[in-house]
Amino acid sequence: MSAITDTAERRHDPYPSRLPEERWLPRQDQTVWSQWCPDAPLTAQQTDHFDRDGFIVLRDLFSKEEVKALMQESVALRGGERELEEGSVITEPGSDEVRTIFKLPEQSPLFNRLASDRRVADTASYLLGDEVYIHQSRLNYKPGFTGKEFYWHSDFETWHAEDGMPRMRAVSAALLLTDNDALNGPLMLMPGSHNHFIACAGETPEDNYKSSLKKQEAGTPSHEALAKLAKEHGIHAATAKAGTLVLFDCNTMHGSNGNITPFARSNAFFVFNAVSNQLEEPFGAKKPRPEFLGFRGEPKPVEIASGKLASDSA
Repeated sequence: MSAITDTAERRHDPYPSRLPEERWLPRQDQTVWSQWCPDAPLTAQQTDHFDRDGFIVLRDLFSKEEVKALMQESVALRGGERELEEGSVITEPGSDEVRTIFKLPEQSPLFNRLASDRRVADTASYLLGDEVYIHQSRLNYKPGFTGKEFYWHSDFETWHAEDGMPRMRAVSAALLLTDNDALNGPLMLMPGSHNHFIACAGETPEDNYKSSLKKQEAGTPSHEALAKLAKEHGIHAATAKAGTLVLFDCNTMHGSNGNITPFARSNAFFVFNAVSNQLEEPFGAKKPRPEFLGFRGEPKPVEIASGKLASDSA
């Protein structure tokens, strides 16, 4: 038994991973942490949908003008018009094409405003039954012709093993900045997969994040596990127009295909963690990943903001 695994078990880890052999473990946390009421940001039906499937697709949530403003800002971020923090930009494997930009609120006032928007942050707070803070944020860009796939994974497995997130009390919010269709590598999710924790085989390599951000290998389920999950739950492609918000549980199995079309795909991601679920020491790694991948300070709750991000007449 490795020292990492031994330490995790001595800490009474409910979700041990990075083990000698892959294991299936039942979920031990709620998916929806709030009791529905008429003034909730989601309907009772939408809440039940998220609880059952581990995700929900909210269409036409942001206007065309809001999306336009966000796209203009994302182009400026990718194009070198903004001074970005060192290490916050990840390129595509084998090229200089921008794949991901992290720490969006810190590097863009407009994306900072988006992170606190009632349509996003208040809904996350409702689902998690707590005030929330931003665990991680990123702009995912999948360029035309060369955009590589994101392999199947549970975010929680990585956040738990490598960042020290103790419980499944986090949710991702992905705002589609471009149309995501069946051809340009949309987000794919396995409905209901959030109820299974796949404890992955293998130890965590030193500084694993340096390679996993380009191509994830450690912390991914076996083909046999993925086939079983897909057979049991199916696969849903979150195809939708720009302005759609996709909310998904931290343990929902998801991934995306490569993009060999001429049409780029761009999505903004914000990971909201419950303030009561702040990070501890990693459960499956010798040291935590850098803070741009998982905020480790004292959580500061997001202050919810209302109103449009951009004027419809802009």
